[in-house]
Amino acid sequence: MKRPMLSNEQVEILSDDSSSSDADNDVLMSQQLNDEPSIELSSQAWLFRRAKSYQEYMKLIPIPTKRGTLIPYTSWTGLGSSIKKIYEQPLHYLTNIHLNRLDQERLGAEDEDVPLDMIIHPAKAETTIWLIEEVHRRTSSPHHLAQVWTADPRYHSFIDAIFPKLGS
Repeated sequence: MKRPMLSNEQVEILSDDSSSSDADNDVLMSQQLNDEPSIELSSQAWLFRRAKSYQEYMKLIPIPTKRGTLIPYTSWTGLGSSIKKIYEQPLHYLTNIHLNRLDQERLGAEDEDVPLDMIIHPAKAETTIWLIEEVHRRTSSPHHLAQVWTADPRYHSFIDAIFPKLGS
């Protein structure tokens, strides 16, 4: 007796061959089917699911409230990297993009060679990053993220591989 094959299901096949011995007739064979999904998601749908999962995860990470360290820095992305190390937290994809753009905006400015911490106080700069981060963590739409990621084939390079312990 054969059942119709459905993906990701274990199929039982009973032998109906009358020429086989009785022992063979009683043998139950099981076969694991191919693990590939029967319906393949479009790349847009897959990217949206990934963006939704990412956004839900980022919402779970609390913004640090105890900040007392003055972090020396020369660029916005440098300050972002220091923040990630000190607080052992990722920054949101959109925050990383924002910091990168702030650095690009300085190119060609008359004070481009001046370390940024000489222009903007480190405490103000760090607070600014955390405020932007809070906006991105709490209010970013997975639809918007998926749309931005679609336009950026290297989006994964701006997603931090830092996974803090949650819930303690």
